[in-house]
Amino acid sequence: MGMNYFHQLLCRSSRWERASATQIVPWALKGLDLGDNALEVGPGYGANVATLRTRVPALTGLEIDPALAARLRTRKFDQLRVIEGDATAMPLPDTEFSSVVSFTMLHHVPTPALQDDLFAEAFRVLRPGGVFAGSDGLDRPTFRLIHLGDTCVPVPPATMTARLTRAGFTDVEVHSAATYFRFRARRPA
Repeated sequence: MGMNYFHQLLCRSSRWERASATQIVPWALKGLDLGDNALEVGPGYGANVATLRTRVPALTGLEIDPALAARLRTRKFDQLRVIEGDATAMPLPDTEFSSVVSFTMLHHVPTPALQDDLFAEAFRVLRPGGVFAGSDGLDRPTFRLIHLGDTCVPVPPATMTARLTRAGFTDVEVHSAATYFRFRARRPA
């Protein structure tokens, strides 16, 4: 799931980490309790790790890119457990996590069918009563420009409720803002 050079620079910048920590993650998770053991799907350069650790005592990151997984292990080794793997076929046991989160990465999953596989896998690894939540960018010209040459398959927010419900989730909520949307859903208790 590739990213162009500009996009890589942006995603590893302190400016992006600050924006994610102060705007995206708090907005996406507003009012949610992540429980005691969270999984971040696609942590990339680790922009959300410090913010997530203030909300949950145990954090695991599932990263498909071997270089990014190695970087996370080196730079964030004391803050999260890093697993290298594909979120559409997670190398993780059933019902391990109290929450699964994903921020601005769903559009890097190369097809809607694989995005649905990711949703099903998030459901599988969640404990009963656990929450799946996160955010992604809205399909706009600027969004597309940043992603030139990337894998970029935007997720239409209007489809999220049906897709998450098909995966087994209940209490699905989707809310759009100017450039992002957030989602949250529960695995039934």
